[in-house]
Amino acid sequence: MDWDWSFVWEILPALLQGVVITIKATILGTALALVLGLVFALLRRSRRRAVAVPVASLVEFVRGTPLLVQLYFLFYVLPDLGILLPPLGAGVIGFGVHYATYMSEVYRAGIDNVARGQWEAAKACNLTTAQTWRHIILPQAIPPMIPALANYFVAMFKETPLLSAITVLELMNQARSVANFNYRYLEPMTLVGAFFLAISLVSVAGLRMLERRYGRLN
Repeated sequence: MDWDWSFVWEILPALLQGVVITIKATILGTALALVLGLVFALLRRSRRRAVAVPVASLVEFVRGTPLLVQLYFLFYVLPDLGILLPPLGAGVIGFGVHYATYMSEVYRAGIDNVARGQWEAAKACNLTTAQTWRHIILPQAIPPMIPALANYFVAMFKETPLLSAITVLELMNQARSVANFNYRYLEPMTLVGAFFLAISLVSVAGLRMLERRYGRLN
């Protein structure tokens, strides 16, 4: 089968719509994961076992089950319980919660790396717990974590084709629809690979900048 440039220009708008949805899902999922990951990390450090143990169990459960199964549960099972989520919303929640469990470990390691003397100094200054976290611990813990946290952005982006399983018209699903309708697979699938490669290379370049500024990735 020969490469058909006229077909490429014909399907390009649909694929670009898929690119936009893919990037949107990745950005929203990453934002949710960053916030939830920090919440999980802080709750797991709670001195109350009634808080720390359930959160730790939830984190391990999510990490121990496939992301695809979690997406199916959110989109296909929850409606039976009366909770109906739009495809993109279910995808963002699924990605956000799943990656939050991994980011929580990055947060935990960064917090543990803050020198013990910083906690003691905050206590000596009569700072409250909230002030200690906000002004002393997190400003020192988070910057070294940024490259590792950003690395999950790239990982999430590469897993967005899973969203096609819950009918999200992201890049891969758009390409599959175009290919099936026209019975041509060479151009759509090649363009999918090109789009993913281009965006991944730009993201990796950004990661390298973060790595040089904040420290080497582990």
